[in-house]
This record gives sequence, structure tokens and C-alpha cells, in this order.
Amino acid sequence: MSSSLSRRDLMRSAAAGGLGIAVAGSIEAIAGPAAAQAAQAGVGKTTGYGPVVPDPAGLLALPKGFSYKIVAQAGTTKLESGEPTPSDADGTGCFAGRDGWVLVNNHEINGSEPYGVPALPGLTYDPGAKGGTTNIEVDRNGNRVREYVSVAGTHNNCAGGITPWNTWLTCEETEQRAGGVYQKDHGYVFEVDPFDRAANRDPVPLKFLGRYSHEAVAVNPRNSEIYLTEDASGPNGLYFRWVPPKHFHARKGALRALALGPGGDTAGKLQAMRCRKGSKHIADLSEATQPGTRYKVEWVDVPDRDAKTTSVRKQFTDDQVTRSRKLEGAWWGDGGAYFVASYARHDDGSKNEHDGQVWFYDPESETVTLKTIFGVNPDPEQDTHYDGPDNITVSPYGGVILAEDGEGLSHLVGVTDKGTPYPMARNELNDSEFTGPTFSADGRILFANIQTPGYVFAITGPWTQKHDGPGHGHH
Repeated sequence: MSSSLSRRDLMRSAAAGGLGIAVAGSIEAIAGPAAAQAAQAGVGKTTGYGPVVPDPAGLLALPKGFSYKIVAQAGTTKLESGEPTPSDADGTGCFAGRDGWVLVNNHEINGSEPYGVPALPGLTYDPGAKGGTTNIEVDRNGNRVREYVSVAGTHNNCAGGITPWNTWLTCEETEQRAGGVYQKDHGYVFEVDPFDRAANRDPVPLKFLGRYSHEAVAVNPRNSEIYLTEDASGPNGLYFRWVPPKHFHARKGALRALALGPGGDTAGKLQAMRCRKGSKHIADLSEATQPGTRYKVEWVDVPDRDAKTTSVRKQFTDDQVTRSRKLEGAWWGDGGAYFVASYARHDDGSKNEHDGQVWFYDPESETVTLKTIFGVNPDPEQDTHYDGPDNITVSPYGGVILAEDGEGLSHLVGVTDKGTPYPMARNELNDSEFTGPTFSADGRILFANIQTPGYVFAITGPWTQKHDGPGHGHH
């Protein structure tokens, strides 16, 4: 998700695409260009909540009947400690409080942004790093109440994930070592409590989850296994699983206690995913081009999870693991872990080209299934063409909401559980990516961010109005 890995400037090969949780897929590959064009022409007209309506304020186009409030704005709204809201809002978790909701908002700051997370005493891991998280309290209707620093001194906090015990895991997307302005190594996961400020004092890196370019996590509520995405290249990144040690009792503070305890740096097992189809090893997830493609999963132990001499992903040969370009968002739902690959190109080592895959890992069957694929976007300036899915959340109304981080226009894209895409929002301000989509627990508010210059929005509207598609279920 970091701007250094953005592909806005890459040349695009021309292929039409579709997307489908169950039915569509890379239409040109399956049915030829004419079918792809016909499918594209029909997208967005009757699906979902209808077309988005231009915003007179020039910020957020939403379907008719929907509206937004600005919850936070980098450089404009103020923290309780007096400083401006930090830049680069990214992955976000929403938690139910007594009088409303608490958002834990990542700030993907690598040091060059105008507004860093202030290095407040007691809340700062490394004073040389300017990323971190803020907690934003809003009332039941999404109106801002207050915002304050929860973790500071971390680096390039990208996404993360919600735990079943109601905390947020914030992920550093970096392999930055100590040196220069940085007093400590980075590339870790930190736990953030949305309610208890004291629990966030003296931030502790969860080193047992590995040191690499972390993107997002999803936690299995049944056994507390944690599934993690890596956004890296040269070679491409890996999908990981952390298996807790025996007798681990998951609750608030347990991960921190584990990290601080004896052998905490290597507690549990950190493993990388290896996929196969029958006896055939799958070296790269881009090998899959059709929704429904299913691979058997095996897990391979990481030799040196702290990457003391060699990056974790470079500790494996290509025949030992399954790689993917640009692994991004992750979310637990429907009994498994959804995760996203943003795009793939031949020149980054991928076997096939695409503009986004959504995968589902089923821990019961130990399989991953391709749920959605975007063909390479032929015209990113077209309002009905989507590419570069990044953050993901499972919708209480069925299907998923994807944050687009591609070229040209940026959208929040819904995908129904029947596999049909629809526009949920369009960035009217610029071509910056959407980040952090997450619903309030009552399903009334969709929170989402425009990363640059840095807005957090609360979106409300006629969610239950199904038209033909946002679907049902997924509670």
C-alpha cells in the first residue's frame, strides 16, 4: 500500500476484466473480448445501490440516498494533545463503545509526510519513526467526539486486523533497520487497545509474528491462529500463519505478555503457505485465472522469523513456498480468512497478469479458493472499471467491500455474494487510494478513508435497500 510500490506510473497491457465472487472472473480469458466488453457495459447500472452521484463538495461521490460526514482530516482536526490529526490514514478497526464507536486508525507514515504521529511520552516505540495509530471516538451516528494517540514511534503502519478479543493489530509495512534517525528495528506487529489507554503504554513489538513488510492480519476466533499478508517484491511476498503455543489463552494483553515472556521472540510457530494442485506445486498465486480455483495448503516453518541476516521471504526457494505480488488486505469472515492480491505483472515475476484477486483460506479443509479476479483494466479512467483492490472488509449485507488502489479513478467497490461488482463510493478529490473500509457493528455506518491528503469518513444510507444485489447473510 506504500506509495513506493504504487503502480500508477506503470504502463498497462490492454485486457478487459470482470470480477466475481462466484461467477465472473477474467472474462476476456474465458469468453473473448466481445463478451468482456458486453459485461463491462452492463456493470454498475442496476447492481448494488445504483450509480454514484457527483458530490458538490468535490470529495466523495455516493449512491443516491447516501451521505457522509468527515470524522478526521489530516492537518485540520486536532488531537486531544493539541497536535493536528496525522497524515496517511490507512487500515482501520471499528469497536463498539458505551456511547458510540471507537476507530483505531493506522497512519502509514514513512517520514516524509507533513503530519507525523506525535511521539508522546510512554506511547512511543522509537522516537525516530513518525507512524503509529490514533483512536477516534465517534457517537452512534458517526459524529466526531475526540481523537488521541494510541501508539507512536512505529513506521509505515499500513493495515492490520481486529482480534476476537476486541483489540487492533497494527502492522508495519517495512524492513527498516535501526540506523540514522531510527533507534530500533522495524517491520513488526503491535497490539492496540481501543479503550484502555494504559494498555498501550510502552509499545511492545510482537516479534513472534515475524519481521517483514507486514500488510494485514486476520485472526481465527476458534484457535487464535493469526494469518498475515506480506507486501513485498524481489522476490514476491508470502502468506503466513502463526500458530500459538500450547496452553496459550487468548485475551486482552495475552500477546504482549507472550512477547515479553521467556522465549517470546519465537513463541508459537510462524509458517509460510505452500499450495499444490494434486502433486503440482503452485509457485505463484497468479497461476489461478478462474474463480473457483482451489489449492491444497501446506505450511512450512520460517527458519529465522526476525530476519537477522536474510529477509524472511528470501529464506525460501520458489519450490518451497507459494508467492504472490502485492498481498494486501485481510479479513476474517464466513469461517475463514479473506485476503487480497492487488495485481500481478509478468515483469514482477508473476506467471499471469491480473488487476486483483480475492482469496479465501478455509482452515477446516486447509484450502485456498480464488473467489474474485479482476482482469487487467483496459481503461482506468472509466467509472465502471475497477483495479487494484487493497483493503477488504466483509459486509454485513453480504459480499465484500474492497478499497481500490489502482490507476485512474479510485472507488470503494462492493462485490455481491453472487459475484457482481458495484460502485460504493468514488474519490472526487484526486486519484489517491481508499483505505480502511470497516462497518460499525450495527451495520449502520461504513467508515472509510482517502489516504492523501488524509480523510476519515462516516458513510450512512439505505443499506437494507437490496436492489438486485448487495445480498444477505455474513453476520
